[in-house]
Amino acid sequence: MNNTSRKTARYFWALTFLFSILLQSGFSQVTKPIFKVIAFYTAKNDLAHISFVHEANKWFAKMADSNHYQYDSNNDWSHLNEKFLSHYQVVLFLDTRPDSPLQRNAFRNYMEHGGAWMGFHFAGFALTPSAFPENWDWYHNEFIGAGQYEGNTWRPTAAILRVEDKEHPATKRLPACFKSSPNEWYRWEKDLRKNPDIQILLSIDPVSFPLGTGPKPQEIWHAGYYPVAWTNKKYRMIYVNMGHNDIDYELGTNKELSFQFGNEMQDRFILNALMWLGKVKKQEP
Repeated sequence: MNNTSRKTARYFWALTFLFSILLQSGFSQVTKPIFKVIAFYTAKNDLAHISFVHEANKWFAKMADSNHYQYDSNNDWSHLNEKFLSHYQVVLFLDTRPDSPLQRNAFRNYMEHGGAWMGFHFAGFALTPSAFPENWDWYHNEFIGAGQYEGNTWRPTAAILRVEDKEHPATKRLPACFKSSPNEWYRWEKDLRKNPDIQILLSIDPVSFPLGTGPKPQEIWHAGYYPVAWTNKKYRMIYVNMGHNDIDYELGTNKELSFQFGNEMQDRFILNALMWLGKVKKQEP
């Protein structure tokens, strides 16, 4: 090989090396997560809630790559502390809530200093007396704002949900109404419409009535106003009442009969909400 050929070969390999470095750098910038999500869960109390927790962990992890966030989950609530939370921009409660005063104080401090949160279904539950009493006034009465649980529909049933706030980022590209996945719907102690800090995003449309199949009469709703997703304007948060899959308890098979995810509009709402909480503008498809 003459000198000219050697110089050409060295030049070619230098360019190849430089291009590979630039490519790797660009790729890492594209795939670097824009924000980090930590989901806490218990998954011990009810097969329907356990089913939802496992489903949610899979779905949020699946969505993470294409939406450029990092998703971690943890069933050790002792990690709900200031140091651990400092690594995450969004916290999810998939089923329950913390009980330790230290964990509760850490979460409140996180939220009051710019943290973001999304809670599902049982994460808002409180009933005195029960295993989950209303013993955290800030969380249930000020933060979520709904107070205690007062009742529910049964069996888990799909409802027509009405978009109450079409301007909120979480409701972007949603129709005026859409059909939910089957769910057990909660009724609350407080009328959220009377709270100026609460911004209701979704509610049950009256065309859904009667909602529920019983067998108890109070488990079938025939009228009323029932919010199912809302935000507290004093915090960066969204509570979503969805999160209870249908399980075959009656025949004793414990088979999963329905799921929360896989519903296009409901999925869109949840993903929109997550991206808003992560302070990311979701790109149009």
